[in-house]
Amino acid sequence: MKYIASCSFGKDSIATILLALRYGEPLDEAVYCEVMFDSHISGEVPEHRDFIYGTAIPALERMGVKIRILRGLQTYVGLFTGRITRGPKKGLLRSFPICGRCAVQRDCKLKPILRYQRSLPPDTVQYIGIARDEQERLLRLDGRRVSLLDKYGYTEQDAKQLCREAGLLSPVYDFTDRGGCWFCPNARRRELRHLYDHHPDLWARMLELQALPGKVTEKFNRTTTFSEIDAGFRREDEQLSLWKNAA
Repeated sequence: MKYIASCSFGKDSIATILLALRYGEPLDEAVYCEVMFDSHISGEVPEHRDFIYGTAIPALERMGVKIRILRGLQTYVGLFTGRITRGPKKGLLRSFPICGRCAVQRDCKLKPILRYQRSLPPDTVQYIGIARDEQERLLRLDGRRVSLLDKYGYTEQDAKQLCREAGLLSPVYDFTDRGGCWFCPNARRRELRHLYDHHPDLWARMLELQALPGKVTEKFNRTTTFSEIDAGFRREDEQLSLWKNAA
């Protein structure tokens, strides 16, 4: 049998690996799939990517954990600029992914993972980072997908503390409590504000995509265009500047 840990390098997946090492659970490798914005730019929030490659992978490898990195053939930009080939919207750019039916999740993450899983023995056990207090998600696990967090009684907060004590807590938890690509349509306002404030180069790339003509949708998420989000942040900055000057 082979034992692998699915790893996003968030608190739950790293805590799972740490528990496997602590309690002598079999572990052949940790598998990470990196979604790419384009052929050169990662889809990971830059602070998280720096943590993955600069801190987490070297530390886990020193502990004897083999890390396998997967990437799909497709990228966010490739999907965005692809054209619909049939139907009433034929010829339009596919543009922003649909919330709840994300083509990026499907083509850039799930496909390479499933392709790799097909190469594994059929009795492979997969460790999934689901905490004791995520009961609905735990109920969806089957016999070959196991939660070590649940087995050893770790909640999400316990997992975060375990990572913090090991020096392996991603800096993204300073401004969000979830993982995800920096261009995710489900990104919360504070995540988008962080991108706007700290990564103007990536923000500009999204505005460039927003400006492309002939898209099937102009909406970045269910309700708002990326340009509207940008305008809202600019208004906030202007109001803050006026307030500071008045004070």
